[in-house]
Amino acid sequence: MNIKYTIVLAIFTIIIIAGSIAAYCYYNSNATTANIDNSNTSTNSPSNSNKPANTPIPASLTGAGASFPYPFIDRIITEYTKTKSHIQVNYQPSGSGAGITALIDKTVDFAGSDAPLSASEREKAPNVLHIPETIGSIAIAYNIPNVSSRLKLTGQVIADIFEGKITMWNDPKIADLNPSITLPAAKIITVHRSESSGTTFVFTGYLSKMSTSWKNNVGQSKAVTWPPANDIASSGNTGVAQLVISTSYSIGYVELAYALQTDMAIAAVQNFAGKYILPTLESTTVAARSVALEGLPAGNADWSGVNLLNAKDAEAYPIVSFSYILIYQELNVIPGMTQERATALIEFLWYIIHDGQQLANSLEYASLPGNIAIINETTIRSITFNGQTLPAA
Repeated sequence: MNIKYTIVLAIFTIIIIAGSIAAYCYYNSNATTANIDNSNTSTNSPSNSNKPANTPIPASLTGAGASFPYPFIDRIITEYTKTKSHIQVNYQPSGSGAGITALIDKTVDFAGSDAPLSASEREKAPNVLHIPETIGSIAIAYNIPNVSSRLKLTGQVIADIFEGKITMWNDPKIADLNPSITLPAAKIITVHRSESSGTTFVFTGYLSKMSTSWKNNVGQSKAVTWPPANDIASSGNTGVAQLVISTSYSIGYVELAYALQTDMAIAAVQNFAGKYILPTLESTTVAARSVALEGLPAGNADWSGVNLLNAKDAEAYPIVSFSYILIYQELNVIPGMTQERATALIEFLWYIIHDGQQLANSLEYASLPGNIAIINETTIRSITFNGQTLPAA
């Protein structure tokens, strides 16, 4: 009897243990399945799977001014917006004077100018910064049938031509410089800019350095009163270049890139060392480095005394200039400026003085020397919007 009871109790105990194990496995399996289901539900929930990526906010920037650097700035805009498609940059090469006026009137975000601001312009546009963007040469272009490039001219002779003191191409003052060239007995037709122009400012500044008569009677300005001998005028470097090309026996002044693009004949100009130098990338770069080593002001200082004219290096072309971006240090003075546009503007300026410089040489502009790039970096980092600095890089 005891043996039977023991056997029954053992069987009952085994049944209870087996049942417990089965129950445990069942509930554990359900819990795991539930966790997997919950995990899948979380992963596939609309709030996560359909969450939009950060999309850059579109920004439109406007600038106007110098035509001198336009081939360069236009190429920069093209390359920059390839990777920054949400940013649009519109720059109108209306001339330095028009660009400065637009900046004073606050109808543009930035201006381009080959001439630094004058004292009176600084009063009208306080807290404007100068940012050198590139360096270029002004070529003396001419159209004398059967006479190619390498006509030799001095600064004094160029000044006398534009002042009306030399009126014929075979004048002894020109012929003596070019004994191997047969010059025609033809009247010289001068071509100049019709609007307020930074290129004119640089050109007339050079003539003022080289000729006392020019300095006293005409002087340096973005818009001088041209002597009566000057014949025809057009707006922009493109306009002057086209007039010289289409007018036989003419002479004018244009930024080097425009002369090269149209295959114009250009003069070799006597430099400080007495050598006759053609405007090239190399002779422009030499002039820029020569003057840059002498030291430059901070971006928020007065740049009116800065020029690269008639540099002392023996290989330097004598008519070379910075071209500047002008911009307010505090951007909230521009109507309609926003945080997004201000940030986009700073990023664009940073690109110009860094990656953009790699585009300069192919267009016959000189890249900025390292010390100028450092000045520019400090200047850009000082720009604010509503008193707050903006990320530059």
